[in-house]
Amino acid sequence: MSRSIGGVSVSDIGIGTWGMGGTSKADYRNDQDSVETLRYALSKGINLIDTAEMYAAGHSEELVGKSIQGLDRKKIFITTKIWHTHLHKEQVRKSTEESLKRLGTDYVDLLLIHWPNSSVPIKETIAAMEEMLKEGKTRFIGVSNFDVQQTKDAMEACRDSVIAANQIEYNYWNRGGESSVIPYCEEKGISVIAYSPINRGKIDGSDVLNRMAHKYSCKPVQMSLRYVMERSIPIPKTSDKKHLDDLLGALNINISKEDYNILAST
Repeated sequence: MSRSIGGVSVSDIGIGTWGMGGTSKADYRNDQDSVETLRYALSKGINLIDTAEMYAAGHSEELVGKSIQGLDRKKIFITTKIWHTHLHKEQVRKSTEESLKRLGTDYVDLLLIHWPNSSVPIKETIAAMEEMLKEGKTRFIGVSNFDVQQTKDAMEACRDSVIAANQIEYNYWNRGGESSVIPYCEEKGISVIAYSPINRGKIDGSDVLNRMAHKYSCKPVQMSLRYVMERSIPIPKTSDKKHLDDLLGALNINISKEDYNILAST
């Protein structure tokens, strides 16, 4: 598979950081393990790391920053997200600049609106994000958790850019995006990034999935991830190297179109 965001090549699978370094506030107890896992992912060919300013109150971004120290920044694609209460013009600037400080980098590759906020005009937010583009603080902009109409509105608000990606929750057990958002994004050339692509580890009870996993000599979790890869770039989160190796096994599954369609229809 050939993956790209904004025309820039990225790995077929990225790595998410929700829960690394804490959830709603910073937790420093497992920092070394988190940094080692991120570095391990990079060593295995994953070049896409997803984070956000609200993850662990910014500490997840700090861990990403530590993980890329001493590495070739140009070979790493970093996504971060602006929280939905920070979408006014000056808040966008402040959030972006603070994220860059925590990440220890001059720019991010992709800057997303984390969640829509109907109380802030989308034109104001997009205009502020385009300023970040012009100043070189991000290479691309996009959205997250936007439905079709919200994505259209964001696209129409763009003056000097395009919406490069829409990050949505998408996994084998949550396929709602297949009926609307994903086809729309495919039509418009917007990359779909899938968070929670293995259903937060709740890989349960699908006879068809289990049967396909058996047929392709892989684990159900690998087959479920391979399914999501067909129409998106998944960003599973893991803090365990062995689990990451398991997930990377999905890259070796050459599923037939017929078998994919069987999975899609059940």
